[in-house]
Order: sequence, then structure tokens, then C-alpha cells
Amino acid sequence: MDIVKIVEIIWSVSAFGLTAMVLLHSPKGDGIGGIGGQAQLFASTKSAESNLNRITWGLFLIFITLTIVLSAGWLTNGAVPAVVPPVVAPSTGF
Repeated sequence: MDIVKIVEIIWSVSAFGLTAMVLLHSPKGDGIGGIGGQAQLFASTKSAESNLNRITWGLFLIFITLTIVLSAGWLTNGAVPAVVPPVVAPSTGF
């Protein structure tokens, strides 16, 4: 396995992890529960929310950084992919 494949695997794992972390966040709006004050009854603790935010931001930074590195091609050691020369038809002499 070369370094590009390893970075692509880390990038994919961070994408799935970031998606899971975003889905785990509690909604910020109170919704209908805010009318009777019931929104605070089921709210998560501050430390859990804080840790979830830190993990989400960390995965976001990893994902964005690896996206830039992979799309810029900085891990290919300057190797340019081979370009196939165009096929030229032989001249018929007319």
C-alpha cells in the first residue's frame, strides 16, 4: 500500500465519522417542547455536548485537510500521469 491509498482510507473513515457525529448532535432549536419548558428535560449534559463538538471539529479539520491534499496531488511525488500521444493517420501521398 502506498501513502496515497492510506490517506484515502483515512479520508473515507473521517467522512463516515463526520457524518455520524453530525447526526448525533442534538437539535439546537427547542421546537414544540420549548412551549411548556420540556426541552430542558431531555437535553444532554454540557460535557457530552462539548466533547461531541470537539470530535466533530477534529474530524472536520482532518476531512478538509485531506481533501485539499488529495485533490492537489501533493502526495504523488510530482509524477505526472502519462499522456497517450494522439494517433496520427499516415499520409497517403495525395
